[in-house]
Amino acid sequence: MSPSPRVLLVDDDPALLDALALAFEDAGHVVETAPDGQRALDRARRAGHGLDAIVSDVNMPGLDGFTLCRRLREAGDGVPFVMLTSRDGEIDEALGLELGADDYVVKPFSTRVLLARVASLLRRDKLRRLPGTKAEDRVIARGDLRILVDRIAVHWRDVAIPVTVTELRMLQALVERAGIVLTRDRLLELVRGDGSVVAERIVDTYVRRIRRKLESVDPSFDAIETVIGAGYRWRA
Repeated sequence: MSPSPRVLLVDDDPALLDALALAFEDAGHVVETAPDGQRALDRARRAGHGLDAIVSDVNMPGLDGFTLCRRLREAGDGVPFVMLTSRDGEIDEALGLELGADDYVVKPFSTRVLLARVASLLRRDKLRRLPGTKAEDRVIARGDLRILVDRIAVHWRDVAIPVTVTELRMLQALVERAGIVLTRDRLLELVRGDGSVVAERIVDTYVRRIRRKLESVDPSFDAIETVIGAGYRWRA
């Protein structure tokens, strides 16, 4: 029997934090909580890579959710990260994804929707946490690119590139369908797999971030092609 997922919930609203903790515990998760970003960062660092997911509010005094996410990613921690935001518009959502978040949920939200989003991320991340999983179990190779699916790892010309679960899923979707134009809707469907509705332009943010990471290793990288008015494709 696999262990229960360990989730860190972060919010400066005690009532909401208690309600979320109860909902996640009822859903079978082992829950830790933190009332602000700094204490969440401390707990994540103490846990090493023992956390399975983090759900964090954006607007918190001191260390906010964006900074928390950025600090973790800069330290090489790729734990699935979901942001909770109450701000209007897509600016905060895009900024969160630029910093390395895997998903976002806008307040007010349904607890059922949040649990489904986290469950979706945990399913994608599960194989790399199973004892005995080998990096060679599932490898997708395309030219200079190697995707080690089970380890959530990407290599370009033998250089390791840190990615989040969602970034890997999007890269995998493009590479496995090389030469085929994928619309933003189709990419969201392949990456998220839960039928949820989000802004299509979030795909542009993901693609831009993936390109930036690959270009940092290879400035001439151009394998991801933008097809104006249609979507994206991996050059065959």
